[in-house]
Amino acid sequence: MTRLLEGKVCVIAGAAAAKGIGRATARLFAEHGARLLLADITASDSTATDFVSTFTSDGLPAPEVIAIKCDISDRQDCDRLVGAAIDHFGTLDVLVNSAGIVGSGPMLEIDENTLDRMISVNLKGAFNLCRAALDVFVPQQRGIIVNIASLAAQRGGGLVGGAHYAAAKGGVVSLTRSIAREFGARGIRANSICPAMTQTSMLDGMTDAQIEAIKEEIPLRRLGTPRDVAGTCLYLSSDLSNFVTGATLDVNGGFHIH
Repeated sequence: MTRLLEGKVCVIAGAAAAKGIGRATARLFAEHGARLLLADITASDSTATDFVSTFTSDGLPAPEVIAIKCDISDRQDCDRLVGAAIDHFGTLDVLVNSAGIVGSGPMLEIDENTLDRMISVNLKGAFNLCRAALDVFVPQQRGIIVNIASLAAQRGGGLVGGAHYAAAKGGVVSLTRSIAREFGARGIRANSICPAMTQTSMLDGMTDAQIEAIKEEIPLRRLGTPRDVAGTCLYLSSDLSNFVTGATLDVNGGFHIH
């Protein structure tokens, strides 16, 4: 197998949850030779140890990986995160931001504190991470950013996320396009992904009947897996997508065709 990220240093934010998109992306990137910094607000030393054990238990070589606790809504924490990557690996090639929170409910019932937290984590957090990475990417004249947005940003909420979630993720899409436009001439690419109905903890509150009904509306007749989204992250982070920037890629099984 051709290893598409051999030796590349990749920061993956939101990588602690066992069945999340970030963890699946980290796994796939490691399989392709990446050196990894796993970031999450719940990250600890055991995050890296447990991740490596999934490789050794499968009889695979242990990847080079560290884990750092980071609150992405805190700009200084994001600067510290990227600094840790430089201190340990000496460089940074790729940022994948899959960290975020979700919330639903009618717009008129969303209070100010709930709105502030949603924007602070999902939009401000993405801005903080991207800015910290760009502080490295600009001087070295290269770098790749992949931001995980959501179908909610395209269709206006519904299903899982409410208006505040859709607005924050819509901001992530616009932020990514702005980065692509401003920094493309400096060798930096930025793209976003809009997943939908992916089998992560975001679906935990849905009943089996609700999920089966949604499957009937998806042309591929199944839910997405974290690995499905990870594959798109791999494409956007590798040389296979060298002429792709400012794009928003749908990973939704055809659920939203536009």
